[in-house]
Amino acid sequence: MAAADKPAGRPRAWQRMLSGRRLDLLDPQPADIEISDIAHGLARVARWNGQTHGEHAFSVADHALLVEAIVTALDPGIEPRWQLAALLHDAPEYVIGDLISPFKAALGLDYKAFELRLLAAVHRRFGLPAELPPDVTRRIKVADTIAAYYEATRLAGFERREAEQFFGRPPSLPPALEAMLSTLVARSAASAQSAFHARFGALSVASTLQ
Repeated sequence: MAAADKPAGRPRAWQRMLSGRRLDLLDPQPADIEISDIAHGLARVARWNGQTHGEHAFSVADHALLVEAIVTALDPGIEPRWQLAALLHDAPEYVIGDLISPFKAALGLDYKAFELRLLAAVHRRFGLPAELPPDVTRRIKVADTIAAYYEATRLAGFERREAEQFFGRPPSLPPALEAMLSTLVARSAASAQSAFHARFGALSVASTLQ
């Protein structure tokens, strides 16, 4: 078909998922979002652009599990729905990938708005408010930064001083969490996907029992 003969209108902006759903990236609808697609996608998106030690890339699924574990360890009384929000904090990356922070900054606010619109649809799909309470957002951000520090120093080749420059010095953490963070390893996509899906299931049940 010649260019002049192509149908008028907006270019295709949807992606077909393995579940069979088609997610419109410009107008994401909660009904088009499925946890199996999120788990599958996040387990195959590499953190740090894949520049990590080990046989496998450290996936966004494993990062999400790590952030949720940190949030829970720092606040053992946190409500399960906010634990779920922590687990899903990077869910948009199952379709848009994990852009490193410098590149996000270069793209500007339009990218952030796009990301937040997709995250809001994810939240609504799983019974969370489209916009989280500021205190919950803050706690997730703190955990995200702690996770980034340990990923940087344990997996991505950063020296401690360099990591502290970008992520700050992490606070004192519970011994069990400190031990887990100190021995980070990347695992296979299948293993990360299974762990993410299982944790989502447990938190979903706990959230409905509140």
